[in-house]
Amino acid sequence: MDKGYLFGDAYQPSQIARRVESMGVAKARADALTLLVLAVLAGAFISLGALLFTVIMTDSGLGFGVTRLLGGLGFCLGLVLVVIGGAELFTGNNLLAMAWASQLITTREVLRNWGLVYLGNVIGCLGTVLLVVWADIASLGGGNVGETALQIARGKAALSFSEAFARGILCNVLVCLAVWLAMGGHSVTDKILAILLPISAFVTLGFEHSIANWFFLPLGLALDGQATVTLTGSLVNLVVVSAGNIVGGTLLVAGVYWLAYLRTPDKPDDRPS
Repeated sequence: MDKGYLFGDAYQPSQIARRVESMGVAKARADALTLLVLAVLAGAFISLGALLFTVIMTDSGLGFGVTRLLGGLGFCLGLVLVVIGGAELFTGNNLLAMAWASQLITTREVLRNWGLVYLGNVIGCLGTVLLVVWADIASLGGGNVGETALQIARGKAALSFSEAFARGILCNVLVCLAVWLAMGGHSVTDKILAILLPISAFVTLGFEHSIANWFFLPLGLALDGQATVTLTGSLVNLVVVSAGNIVGGTLLVAGVYWLAYLRTPDKPDDRPS
């Protein structure tokens, strides 16, 4: 079957691999201020998606699965803003591993990007937490939105090391696949549709996203007058989930696709147009 017919006007998987590789080089060599500013935006964008998820989850009588699916669709707001609006997200940037494996960028360049972007994401999340607390969003629904935020934070802080790590791996497999699929589209509509199912899935399934947790957990701590959200559990979650996200994004997505498409010399039809 003709490849053009099979994929329509979308980029073929081998072309996506080259596009992700090229994107990795550009991101790794972007200037520090640009990376930091765009990373702060991404942290804020993901936080807004997380806040929308929290509101959707409040007082729903639709049942567990349906409510979480709707919440997952709401959470998609964050990655849609990142991809379409243009921002730098740590979890998606784990795909830089493809350019690193092709020896187009150095380990130092990868770690520089990840460090600056993670820092900016955290600043964006914490800034959004401050605004959300200032705006008293927790009082919506007669205070039930605040209680939902507390329940989310308690659950995350109570996860065991192994649970948090495994959920972090699974989460970033789907996040990086969402970015991968979005790279295959040409239009804004293509990219949004590509994002919706993988991101909705990871949220519905209860996987753990390190940057989103920099919103959920600090918000829970800020609202928790009874000390039911433990600081130690929150810090452990953030560290372990971040590590899991790196494993999921670099090894199980970037690594696998690099082996499939980039380990051999370029072919003319593999290059993105």
